[in-house]
Amino acid sequence: MADTVENARNTPDLGQPWAELGLAEDEYSRIRKILGRRPTGGELAMYSVMWSEHCSYKSSKIYLKKFGALPQETPRGPLMAGIGDNAGVVDIGHGLAVTFKAESHNHPSYVEPHQGAATGVGGIVRDIMAMGARPIGVMNALAFGPLNAPDTARVLPGVVSGVGDYGNCLGLPTIGGQTLFDPTYYGNPLVNALCVGVLRHEDLQFAKASGIGNLVVLFGAATGGDGIGGASILASESFESEGESKRPSVQVGDPFMEKLLIECTLELFNAGVCEALQDFGAAGISCATSELASAGDGGMHVELDLVPLRDPNLAPEEILMSESQERMAAVVTPANLERFMEICEHWDVAATVIGEVTDGDRLLVDWHGERIVDVDPHTVAHDSPELHMPVARPDWIDPLNADHANNLPRSNDGSELARQVTALAVSSNLCDRSWITDQYDRFVRGNTVLAQPEDAGMIRVDEESGLGIALSLDANPRYTMLNPYLGAQLALSESYRNVAVAGATPVAVTDCLNYGSPYDPNVMWQFSETILGLVDGCRNLEVPVTGGNVSLHNRTGDRSIRPTPLVGMLGIIDDVTTRIPASFAHPGDAVLLLGETRLELGGSAWEDVIHDGHLGGMPPMPKLAAEKALAAVMAAAAGEGLLSSAHDLSEGGLSQALVEACLDGRVGVSLTLPEGEPSVMLFSETPARALVSLPGTAYQRFTALCAEHRVPVARLGEVLDSGEIEVQGLFTLDLDELRTAWEAPIPAAMEV
Repeated sequence: MADTVENARNTPDLGQPWAELGLAEDEYSRIRKILGRRPTGGELAMYSVMWSEHCSYKSSKIYLKKFGALPQETPRGPLMAGIGDNAGVVDIGHGLAVTFKAESHNHPSYVEPHQGAATGVGGIVRDIMAMGARPIGVMNALAFGPLNAPDTARVLPGVVSGVGDYGNCLGLPTIGGQTLFDPTYYGNPLVNALCVGVLRHEDLQFAKASGIGNLVVLFGAATGGDGIGGASILASESFESEGESKRPSVQVGDPFMEKLLIECTLELFNAGVCEALQDFGAAGISCATSELASAGDGGMHVELDLVPLRDPNLAPEEILMSESQERMAAVVTPANLERFMEICEHWDVAATVIGEVTDGDRLLVDWHGERIVDVDPHTVAHDSPELHMPVARPDWIDPLNADHANNLPRSNDGSELARQVTALAVSSNLCDRSWITDQYDRFVRGNTVLAQPEDAGMIRVDEESGLGIALSLDANPRYTMLNPYLGAQLALSESYRNVAVAGATPVAVTDCLNYGSPYDPNVMWQFSETILGLVDGCRNLEVPVTGGNVSLHNRTGDRSIRPTPLVGMLGIIDDVTTRIPASFAHPGDAVLLLGETRLELGGSAWEDVIHDGHLGGMPPMPKLAAEKALAAVMAAAAGEGLLSSAHDLSEGGLSQALVEACLDGRVGVSLTLPEGEPSVMLFSETPARALVSLPGTAYQRFTALCAEHRVPVARLGEVLDSGEIEVQGLFTLDLDELRTAWEAPIPAAMEV
């Protein structure tokens, strides 16, 4: 028998499992004060999932408000939707807009790697659908423990197959991403997924339940016991590898159902029969109903027993908490209901009227005729506690910064430099990712212009004009560990630069902020410094934050992950035929280094690989004005067709950029390093730099362009029709041997 509102009034002292549902005692007391009584079981379920860290951002929202102070304007005009909506929406011209967002599915992907990762992709795709857009591409950023660790061999293949299977079955190209390996992710992998969609301006949708008498329709898959208390609970508690109480059922995805849901939803939009739409993500029906109602101009009445179930034995509290996938909620006028149902039937998508928009401001839920929920939806969706967690600068940060990588021994012997270039190339964070990326379809739908291993993914969105968008996802937890303010700006800079070197103009940001326990004052200091870094960086680069995700409680035992702020950058390119690939292409092309190189080895791949995991000093200093100047040069060069290739310099510095440009382009290079210490020129990770190649006929115009924008340029050498990387006076590397070693690490680890 369901716990009714009347019974809750009559039994004020009845014990309730608020602690087991992740609520603190003061939060439970606050719920009682809001309601003027104890909550029913259904109300307790709703508040527990909606007030969880994962859904309410109660520990982080005081910092996230700073993003709202940024100008809500891109280089192409004001944002059409931003923070607070399901996803950010950017005007890209020609009457078209792009919506994009990144989210995490970390903890479910540790419990059940395949389904955790798959449903992470499914969830972010539905966020994009909810804005009225057709999803056109996905990306992912993954982080695992050491490559050769036993649990990595369990988690990585499952995550990759989950991402690949779901995206491939949806017919969405996976156009880019990142994979990191670090000991702190052992037992707590990161699975961050991004989706991008395109829509016409007039098709933009918002999740607002308006119009008294309008109907609430649930359509898509039936509700099951999978995912009860899934992401909302898993991502809101300290996660231990043992203990079933921390392992609720992970959602089970059905990509074929999601594909039908996509096409059905798009036809519903085109038919004009939706007044509003909301996806079902973390917190399930609790989230969809409370958010729709709180954003609208009335209340909502729902009959929970009308919800189609896969498991008829589910209690009403379980139905409210279930995070079963492939479900959406729509608000439909009675006049449009028949057409709405016809379209759903055409696509074989089940649809059921479960309620209506009502006068007043209450969310009312009945179960077999009895009232089990009577709440103000705003208190559920938006009035979670705002936790001011203790913040303390770590006492270990000064000794860490003092142990500077710039002071580690450096060799300038040619044979030793050759060994170090190879060692970096075959290290777990720089070796070939084909074992992973080959499981993803990069070219389905036929509009992919650039994809892995390019610096940015690029998709054509308008066949007539050639208009396209570029995307990049970047994080560097080593930098952020040394200095979270600078590390956040460096992640932002790299993502900005990756889009720019492809020939696109960076215009807007989404983020996915992955951190340890909010109860650790050191973690909250890292988080607060990250937000400040991103706010200052975005203001200087003139790109707004359109939305994103925060994932806390990423730790195993008492060990938190390294702070991992992932930055996704959206760029616009007016004609994708002017794109610039990353790898060398034509023997005889001149090879140039753009930007200034300094002694900046703190947090570098060289420090990590050559000095046995050492981490110390300060990361490179961001150079935001130089990033903007470099981007201006790249956009102009792309428009004039001056460059054959452009590759950003980031992790691994010039050394790794040369290796990747040669191996991916299947050509060689001969060069002379600029004046300075060879080890610094090869391995420094100074930002705002790029490696480009171009024909001799474009050399004078391009160098004039660099001078105009005050971008330093140095000629290194030329592309060769050979199988070698030759650094004059120092060493020569055989590319066939290097390729064999570069391709081996991940397949070898996964075979074991």
